[in-house]
Amino acid sequence: MTWLLDCDGVVWLAEDVIPGAPEAVARLRADGGRVVFLTNNSYPRRSDHLEKLERLGMTTAPEDVLSSAMAAAVLLEPGERALVLGGPGVIEELTARGVDTVTAGAGGEIGAVDAVVVGMDPSFNYSSLAAATAALQAGARLIGTNDDATYPAPGAVLPGAGALLAAVARAGQAEPTIAGKPYPPTVSLVRERIGEVEVVVGDRPSTDGLLARRLEARFGLVLTGVTRPGHGQVDPEPDSEAPDLLTLVRAELD
Repeated sequence: MTWLLDCDGVVWLAEDVIPGAPEAVARLRADGGRVVFLTNNSYPRRSDHLEKLERLGMTTAPEDVLSSAMAAAVLLEPGERALVLGGPGVIEELTARGVDTVTAGAGGEIGAVDAVVVGMDPSFNYSSLAAATAALQAGARLIGTNDDATYPAPGAVLPGAGALLAAVARAGQAEPTIAGKPYPPTVSLVRERIGEVEVVVGDRPSTDGLLARRLEARFGLVLTGVTRPGHGQVDPEPDSEAPDLLTLVRAELD
């Protein structure tokens, strides 16, 4: 059985492990299950995700870590040129795809680009917004790694890549193609690289839950991230719900 786990809000919050997550992953593996991590956070490189998982007690093989940056890279063709408003994870995946990348903060003229790719970008500012707007007005297409308006952090919910993407889309009068959960590029990525998935666990029904439905998998909702205890009706409704990952895993396996 393959379990697909979200990262932010399920196994960690920023740099802090969510209590019980390593035990939950170990329990799934001991039961013979495959555990795959899928994050909409495109900023870190794959090696960063792997190092973090190891540091937090969940050592994982490279083929079992997927991100929206990987899904976004497939939306461009080798030899194309992209203006990136995002982090090293996006640039790494685009470069591996054979895409030439440029950033707004590199200095000098950006020149013609085929696409503007927007992900999580803490250095996002008016200058990068202006550069993206100009590229879109010149005919570049707009790609978002994901459209999550927020992401969970310890004691806070912070603006996500979707908030930046909304600003770029509005200024550039462009309709973005979204790569991450729950959109078709990520559905295809999971099916091609992982195969059949039985359970998707996440903290956001609109992304993790809908992805589960599109993968024809069960959806397990945990309340350690964006969706909090006492929430109202959600869509889609989870097949199972628990305060945290370990409690959910125990309920599923016991």
